[in-house]
Amino acid sequence: MDDLDRRILQELRKDGRASVSAIAATTHISRANAYARVNRLVESKVIQGFGARVDPVLAGQHSSAYVTLTLEQTAWQDTRERLSQIAEVEHIALVGGDFDAILLVRARNNGDLRRVVLEELQAIPGVRSTKTALIFEDFDAI
Repeated sequence: MDDLDRRILQELRKDGRASVSAIAATTHISRANAYARVNRLVESKVIQGFGARVDPVLAGQHSSAYVTLTLEQTAWQDTRERLSQIAEVEHIALVGGDFDAILLVRARNNGDLRRVVLEELQAIPGVRSTKTALIFEDFDAI
C-alpha cells in the first residue's frame, strides 16, 4: 500500500460506483494503471466488496443505537455467530476496554429497538450485560 493506493481507496469510499476512468482522472494516473491497482486491491482483499451507503431513516430504520456488550470470553465464537443472525445488527466489533463488543443496531422504531436489546441480545447465553446509547443523528465522515 502506497499513497496512490490510499488515494484510490479514498475515491472509492466517496463513490463505490466510480469508473476506472474517473479514478484515473482524480488521482492523475493512466486508466491502465488505475485498473491494475484497483484489481490488485480487490485480489489482495484490501477491497472486500462494493456496496451502497444507505440513509437509514429514508430506508425505514428510524431508531439507531450503539449497544455495548460485556461477554463471557470463552463464548465469543458462538456469541458472534448469534449476533450476526440478528437482522437489525448492522456492525459488530470486538474491542478492548470497559466492555467487550460494540454493535450498531438499526431498527424500525424504539419498540423494535427495545425488542432487539431486551429480548434478543440479552437472551444470548454469552452476553452478561448491555448498555445502549441512542443515536440522535449520524453521518458519514467521508
